[in-house]
Amino acid sequence: MKPVMLLTRILAPAIALALASAGLHADDPFVPLRDAMVREIANMSSATRDDTGRAEFAAPVMAAMARVPRHRFVPPDEVPYAYENRPLPIGYGQTISQPYIVALMTDLAQVGPGDVVLEIGTGSGYQAAILAELAQAVYTMEIIEPLAVQAGERLGRLGYAKVQARLGDGYHGWPEHGPYDAILVTAAASHVPPPLIAQLKAGGRMVIPVGAPFMVQYLLLIEKTGDGSVSTRQVLPVSFVPLVGGG
Repeated sequence: MKPVMLLTRILAPAIALALASAGLHADDPFVPLRDAMVREIANMSSATRDDTGRAEFAAPVMAAMARVPRHRFVPPDEVPYAYENRPLPIGYGQTISQPYIVALMTDLAQVGPGDVVLEIGTGSGYQAAILAELAQAVYTMEIIEPLAVQAGERLGRLGYAKVQARLGDGYHGWPEHGPYDAILVTAAASHVPPPLIAQLKAGGRMVIPVGAPFMVQYLLLIEKTGDGSVSTRQVLPVSFVPLVGGG
C-alpha cells in the first residue's frame, strides 16, 4: 500500500491547484466527490502499472479529470453517482466510460497543447471535454443522432469552444481535419478501422478497444512511425459498448 499512498500525496497539490484554477469553491458539493474520484484513479493507475506500463498518469491529465464536471455529462437520475469510478448509462444503450478508463486512454494518447485530436464516439461529450482541456482542437463524431445533438449543445453551454462535434459514422473518420496527432475510439471495434490509421499523423497515437461485442476486448495503443508503419501494443482487457456503423 505504500506506493499507492505516496502517489496520492504527490498528486494532491496538482489536484488542489486544478480545482482552484477552475474557480471552484469549498462549499461546492461536487469538489470533494471529484477529488475522491481523482484519488481513486491515482490508486488504480498504480495497481494496474504492470498491465499499462503507467504507474502514474501525467499531471495535466489528472488536472483535467479534476476540473471537468462529470455530473454535467450524465442524466439527472445518475447525478448522485457521477463521481463513482464506474460507467453510467446515458440512454440509447450507451454509457459514459469509467473515469479511470477515460484517464488511461487520455494518458496513453499523450495529448499536448498543440495537438489536434479526433474522438470517435462522442456519447455525452465527457471524453471530448477532457481532451479539450489538453489539446489545441478536438473533433468528435457520434452516430446516434440524439446523443450527437445533446452532446454538441452541452459542450457549447459549458464553454468547450475547442470542440467541434458532428453526426456521422466514425469508422470512416473525419478526414477534412486530419491528419491527427491522436485518435481515441470510445466503443469496441471488431478490428482497427483502416480509415483511422490513414488519418493518424506520423508520430501519432491511437487508443482503441478491439474485440467482439460483450465478449473479451482489449485496449490497444497504436503508434505510427515516421515512415508510415504502425506498431500495436495490447494494454489491458476492457468492456465497451460496440462501435456502430462502418465495416
